[in-house]
Amino acid sequence: MRSTLSKIAAVVTAGALTLTLAACGGADSSAASKTLRVGTLSDAPPSIYLENGRFTGYDNELLRDIAKREGFEVEFVGTEFSGLLAGVATGKFDIGSSTISSTEARKKTVSFSNGYNTGFTTIVTEKGANLKDPAAFAGKRLGVVQGSVQDEFAGKTNGAQVVRFPDYNAGFAQLKNGTLDGWVVPQDIGQKYLDQNPAVPLELGYTVEDKDTPSAFAVAKTDPDLLKKLNDGLAKAIADGTVARIYGQFYKTTPLSKELQQGGPGLPVKNLGA
Repeated sequence: MRSTLSKIAAVVTAGALTLTLAACGGADSSAASKTLRVGTLSDAPPSIYLENGRFTGYDNELLRDIAKREGFEVEFVGTEFSGLLAGVATGKFDIGSSTISSTEARKKTVSFSNGYNTGFTTIVTEKGANLKDPAAFAGKRLGVVQGSVQDEFAGKTNGAQVVRFPDYNAGFAQLKNGTLDGWVVPQDIGQKYLDQNPAVPLELGYTVEDKDTPSAFAVAKTDPDLLKKLNDGLAKAIADGTVARIYGQFYKTTPLSKELQQGGPGLPVKNLGA
């Protein structure tokens, strides 16, 4: 009987050990890096674009670096800009990465990380169109990406007819076809297009600085932990010069803001209610 009881005890002990190990394995699994869905665009180099089936650009490569530092992984999903922030707010995307200007209006929908870039808005036109001043926009057809800062800018221009598109490629195509007088875009995107299409007779017209609204990653207002991770990772990437290195890979002629250079203070964004 004692031998039988000893065998039973051994079996019970072994079973308990197996359950303990299994539980430990489960804990390790749950602690593994989480994959977050990132909404982005595919046609706006050098910031955000698709190359050989891979989403890349300054914004997305910087986000990959931050994710690695902060212990999560990212899965990029192409989308239209007009629905991006709503997708972040409702949980369709965990992060929005698309040179998103952190405007006060947008802060009502989502929270923003600290800024990782500043920029300018410009108008791409046919050479000689002379759209160098807002006074010349009256009666002109100006194309924009729907829901963008450029959409807001063009909408405030007296007398211009604003034509909205879902993405950048569609607007550039219409400009080349002569159905638009101007295509309002971030300056870096406009200049990149000109560099890639030197035979197309286009030029940059009126240009204005986007002040006080740096580009930032968007997250849901209900996810302060993720917001903290993005800010922490960005601060580390600024401090060790990674931001400057990645920026230099994609922006060959535009200087990086001094706030984002190694050791710089960064570009803080104050969210509504924060």
